Amino acid sequence: MTLRTFFALCCVFLCVTAWAMAPFVIKDIRVEGAQRIEAGTIFSYLPLKVGDTVTPEKSAAAIKSLYETGFFADVKLERDGDVLVVVVQERPSIYHIDINGAKSFNKDQLKDALKSIGIAESRIYDKSLLDKAQKELKRQYLSKGRYSAQVTTTVTPMSRNRVTLTFNIVEGEVAHIREITIVGAKAFPEKMLLEQLQLNTPNWFSWYTKNDQYSKQKLSGDLETLRAFYQDRGYLEFAVDSTQVSISPDKQDIYITINITEGQQYRVSEVKMAGQFVVPEEELRKLIALKPGEIFSREKVTISTKAISDRLANDGYSFANINATPEINKEKRTAAFTFVVDPGRRVYVRHVNIFGNTTTRDEVIRREVRQLEGAWYSIAKVNRSKERIDRLGFFSEVTVDSPPVPGSTDQVDVNFNVTERQTGSVQVGAGYSSAEKVVLSAGITQNNLFGSGNSITLNANSGAITRTYSLTYFNPYWTDEGIGRSWSIYDRTMNTTYLTGVSPYMTRTLGGDMNLTVPLSETNAYNIGIGFESTAISVVSNSPIQYLDFVNQFGDTARAIKTTLGFSKDSRDSIIWPMQGMNQRYSLEVGLPGAELKYYRATANEQLLTPVSKDTTISWSTQLGYGNGYGGMPLPFFKNFFAGGVDSVRGYFTGSLGPHTFDLFGNPLNLGGNELVTGSAEYLFPMPGLRNDHSFRLSTFFDAGNVFGAGEPLSVGQLRYSSGVALSWYSPMGPLKFSYAVPIRAQPFDNIERLQFQLGSTF
Repeated sequence: MTLRTFFALCCVFLCVTAWAMAPFVIKDIRVEGAQRIEAGTIFSYLPLKVGDTVTPEKSAAAIKSLYETGFFADVKLERDGDVLVVVVQERPSIYHIDINGAKSFNKDQLKDALKSIGIAESRIYDKSLLDKAQKELKRQYLSKGRYSAQVTTTVTPMSRNRVTLTFNIVEGEVAHIREITIVGAKAFPEKMLLEQLQLNTPNWFSWYTKNDQYSKQKLSGDLETLRAFYQDRGYLEFAVDSTQVSISPDKQDIYITINITEGQQYRVSEVKMAGQFVVPEEELRKLIALKPGEIFSREKVTISTKAISDRLANDGYSFANINATPEINKEKRTAAFTFVVDPGRRVYVRHVNIFGNTTTRDEVIRREVRQLEGAWYSIAKVNRSKERIDRLGFFSEVTVDSPPVPGSTDQVDVNFNVTERQTGSVQVGAGYSSAEKVVLSAGITQNNLFGSGNSITLNANSGAITRTYSLTYFNPYWTDEGIGRSWSIYDRTMNTTYLTGVSPYMTRTLGGDMNLTVPLSETNAYNIGIGFESTAISVVSNSPIQYLDFVNQFGDTARAIKTTLGFSKDSRDSIIWPMQGMNQRYSLEVGLPGAELKYYRATANEQLLTPVSKDTTISWSTQLGYGNGYGGMPLPFFKNFFAGGVDSVRGYFTGSLGPHTFDLFGNPLNLGGNELVTGSAEYLFPMPGLRNDHSFRLSTFFDAGNVFGAGEPLSVGQLRYSSGVALSWYSPMGPLKFSYAVPIRAQPFDNIERLQFQLGSTF
């Protein structure tokens, strides 16, 4: 039979089928074969109704329309007198989806993945989607590095034309990167290049980073990192020629090969500027980090173009375009760069709009905005505004855009879009330190009370040494000028009888205070406060004679009217991972006349961060303290300074440094003192293998310091020193600090503690 004859017979068959039902006028419509789908639903899709005349064309259209719903496996139209009979065979529905063997994923996650391709409970079962479902589940496992995962499906018929789908999964083992090879590297050791990559072979931290599991996205990022590494070192023509990713037959090991061409190293022969200068050319030229004679660096080009663009944007030229055009001389291996400046049009801000806030009042956000309406657009002020809004802590996300005003060539709107977060919380916490042992805490906080930006906090924590209960209320904008006011009441208990080598005593202080914060700039502020506190003092038989004499002379209850003065400046670039900047805090506390305690206590804390490289820095810090009494009264011993511990001079037990006395058994007891001197130099660097993870940080340090008593001269010879290594980890359970220090010039009666740690968490 020829192909033409076959098509002719098919056409005859179709014609006979189409004309099998003679035309007639519909008097009624009846549905047969429907089990789950209501007749009314079928009528809604049927393009025929009572009174219509059935023709072959309309019959074909009706059958097609019902098929397209996807509800039916078969559809027929029959005639019973003047009644149109719609005979359907429904597709089965999915009654239940069962997933067996899934351990790496939550079953709901996998069901969501199946739902995205059309397979879900209560939906119509489509056999053609099963292959897609299996591939989707395997894709989920491939993303986890489980290349040997197997997925099989079982379809079980149920009553009422339903089916149960069972996906049986054999996850297999995770495939790990066994080897990464870089072919073509000559200028730099392969080991150095591999250290730049996020993907890695298994190491001690692979369980946490998962960087030994292949990811196409991570590999793309690593190739770009490799390109930046070379181009920042002068290899202008560096190229990645190809990459090969292969897997072992047992699908357990992955091998990655990267083929590169380094090219030649280029130096900068000349740096020129061209274009339109709305800012003096000399001022812009100073912003160019790229200098003639030095090795080419793509990073410096990027820094330079951004600096020029930002400078123009601060004068309203928000659409400035800066291009660095190279002129390459391959023979001399040099490149001249011309920075072409196109400032675009100057624009000013029509409106500053706030979107997304439903609880937080508009004025709470607007008072943080530094970009004024009607002023020239300034990217520095816009970015600073975004940063200040973000630092409020009321929003999970803050974005800003500056769309042009329709119909205008010199106006933009600045739109801040915020996504609000829950600002009220109930916290229960636990922590552990080598000094305090277990510390329990609880608190109720509302940081955005009624959307006003004010906060109220009720806290309680209990440790072996300190126990505190406090209630604090803070209004950051008590005045329109930005003066903040806070007040608090507290109940603090100190019990040093649990500290080895520290003189035993107990105090319970009840008090309250009010403080004002007066901002001087974006980073500087003054603090002034006044308060009252009453301290009940308890000494024991083995307390030092100095403590016993104080209680005998001044009583076991001491009251103070105190005032505080302070200044703070924080210009660090980050709180969690600071790399540069300063953090300075100075304070003075004075017990005023009119109460039993007459004293003053001054402290100074300074930290300077000096970057050494892109991800390493040196932290120089010092703490000074001095206190004394006046009006014939000494500094109360419970106001003394103490040193030693994980946050002070490491390697010495917490609070153990300074003047000593001895108990009846000859054991040294620390008294504390009225003069404090500590300092530290610490080299901070990322954890090897976790260069891009800012939750881990290692350091080597050198600490020095001591506490001196009244009338005791400060002596460098009496300082204690230590050196060691430390680890900081912002773990999912909270911040953790570890240090191992070796004391230097320790005295026989010093309380040594080489390994120290501290863990705090909330849950």
